[in-house]
Amino acid sequence: METRKRRKSKLRKTALVLFVLAGTVFALVFLISGMAKEDVGKSKSASLDRKEKDIQTKDKREKKEKPIFVDIIDPNTKNVVMTFEPKKMGYGTNDESFRGEIIKWARTAARGTDTNPGYDQRNTLDRIDANGNIVKGKPRVILEEKELAEKVIEASAKGGKVQLPLYVTASNYKPGDAAHLNEVVVASYTTKYNSNVYGRSKNIELSAKAIDNVIIGIDDYFSFNTTVGPSDEAHGYQPAEEAVNGKLVMGIGGGICQTSSTLFNAIDQLGVEYVEKHHHSVNVGYVPKGRDATVSFGGVDFRFKNTTGTPLLIRSIFGNGTLTIEIRTSKIYQDAVKKRL
Repeated sequence: METRKRRKSKLRKTALVLFVLAGTVFALVFLISGMAKEDVGKSKSASLDRKEKDIQTKDKREKKEKPIFVDIIDPNTKNVVMTFEPKKMGYGTNDESFRGEIIKWARTAARGTDTNPGYDQRNTLDRIDANGNIVKGKPRVILEEKELAEKVIEASAKGGKVQLPLYVTASNYKPGDAAHLNEVVVASYTTKYNSNVYGRSKNIELSAKAIDNVIIGIDDYFSFNTTVGPSDEAHGYQPAEEAVNGKLVMGIGGGICQTSSTLFNAIDQLGVEYVEKHHHSVNVGYVPKGRDATVSFGGVDFRFKNTTGTPLLIRSIFGNGTLTIEIRTSKIYQDAVKKRL
């Protein structure tokens, strides 16, 4: 009996040990399996993170390497007239040099070169024809260099389009005033010339006609060269004496400076602002010393701005060796015209 009981007891103990061992093995297997899955998950997650980081790095590199351009647009034609790649010009690495290059380009774009005209255009003033009708000129066009340069520099960070800042100014007078601007003389000056000298007389006549009945609106700019045009044979001008480098020599158009000087002495009685004025290299006999205004088409010019506060009209009267330039306006403006102090 005892032997059988002992055997049963041993069997129970053995079964219990086996059960415990089996449970332990199962737990170990489960734990190891879980750890393996966790490692696989971590590995996959790490792999995804690396891929995502690689994609982000690639995107950043592509964005960084993508060139930036600034296109300059002509507002009239809508065409691209210039394209800049700022970084290649020093933007971000040498900003001072970059700014200098843009300012230089803007100046050239506005003023032009010896071979290519710029966007700036002098106005051609309106005039009154023989029938009393207004003959329209051309407005003044200015490309604002500083504004253009600043806009290009501002756009250089991200790129884009910059429109040329062109400002157009038409002559500033009321069309209804034109018929009355001939009413009152507010300034006048007369010079004399030898009418027997054909070439000089003809040149004075042609240039005087060219400025006759020209309307100068409020704040308008007057340019003698632009108004008269080329003083060459193609336009009827004749050989006559002219001052060159301190000497009197024969040249086509000699004598037109008497017209510009007579105009200067007339307009100088009023409160205009001079833009450009030059003296001859020799003394001239038709005006007092220092009271001349020499001109040369394509070279020196006589220019002023009408700051009298009223519209004006130029009248030229010539013949028999006398040239008179009158500055006129309408009766309603005669008391308002600013005179030179």
